[in-house]
Amino acid sequence: MRPYLLEEAYEALEAIDRENWDCLRDELGDVLLQVVFHAQLAAERGDFAIGDVCDSIVRKLRYRHPHVFGDTEVSGSDEVLDRWEKLKRQEDGYEDRSSAIDGIPRELPALQRAAKLQKRAAKVGFDWPDATGPRRKIDEELGELDEADREMLEHELGDLLFAVVNLARFIDVEPEGALRTAMSRFESRFRHMEDAAGGDDGLRQLTLPEMDRLWEEAKDAERHPAPTTED
Repeated sequence: MRPYLLEEAYEALEAIDRENWDCLRDELGDVLLQVVFHAQLAAERGDFAIGDVCDSIVRKLRYRHPHVFGDTEVSGSDEVLDRWEKLKRQEDGYEDRSSAIDGIPRELPALQRAAKLQKRAAKVGFDWPDATGPRRKIDEELGELDEADREMLEHELGDLLFAVVNLARFIDVEPEGALRTAMSRFESRFRHMEDAAGGDDGLRQLTLPEMDRLWEEAKDAERHPAPTTED
């Protein structure tokens, strides 16, 4: 069942990216089915039931948000986050975590996990003072990539990607979402090129400069969309 849980979650994300709310409704139903299904399997093993799942999240929310469900007063969002982290570390299951970067799921998409690792490290002070640090690091890693031999290419490219994620963190851009948006733009522009060339077979017959011209036309079409009948 594990692959299906991941698949349904990603399909829900795709619906959000497309802002297709009818589709999102259906996809969230599929995600909910996976939650119920996994809970049912656990119930049949005698581990827990769906009611226990609901009780667990209610207890967690109440415990981690005493400023909402209790009498605790806070000065702002920074204090809320600080208290949330401290309270989380006191919960069952966290006592074996000896490192600030423990507990980040390895199954996360690489860009997302890189961002979480960097945020955890930053919380203990291991960070640049501003965005110029990761920006310089990108230049440094590009230079090392240029000089790398074949055996070190993957290593140096990984360092470069990690540095780009660090820059994204400093400029408050979610790297996973940024890449997904970039891929959507690429898909849209590439399909525009295919349509203009009469399909993928026609596109194969074009020279690279001709393809570049169609690519620029696709970018221009994004900036200046054709008016609709409603306009």
